[in-house]
Amino acid sequence: AEGGIMLRTSLLCLSALLILAQAAPVDDDDYSEVPEVTCGSVIKLQHASTGYMLHSHDVKWGSGSTQQSVTAHKNKDDFNSLWIIRGAHGVDCPQGTRLREGQMIRLTHHATGRNLHSHGHQSPLSRQQEVSCFGDDREGDHGDDWVIF
Repeated sequence: AEGGIMLRTSLLCLSALLILAQAAPVDDDDYSEVPEVTCGSVIKLQHASTGYMLHSHDVKWGSGSTQQSVTAHKNKDDFNSLWIIRGAHGVDCPQGTRLREGQMIRLTHHATGRNLHSHGHQSPLSRQQEVSCFGDDREGDHGDDWVIF
């Protein structure tokens, strides 16, 4: 359970850093041109130190959960690195709704419609906690919920 919390914290802090980096104005006092990230926004998540993008495509892990694989990819233009911000499992979040700290959300892979998912399986590559994409037609379960910090 502690590993899951650490992973979720890392990924959401990562997403917050990316959102802030993309939205930061050139002049720190002028926020009039800052794009707002809301429910329904399509985003890319970039690892702060490596520059790799959170990436997935319709290929299943060969072991562990056998769900859709999630990795990191260095190509910033790859369509398979797009994620849609949606409400948490069972929670409506209409497009354009402002996000707030502490809010639970889902990140849905744009190309496949599956949700970024965390669970207790070990990753076949890193031997750390596996992250996958789960659910059909944009539906899944509470393992798809992430908290914004």
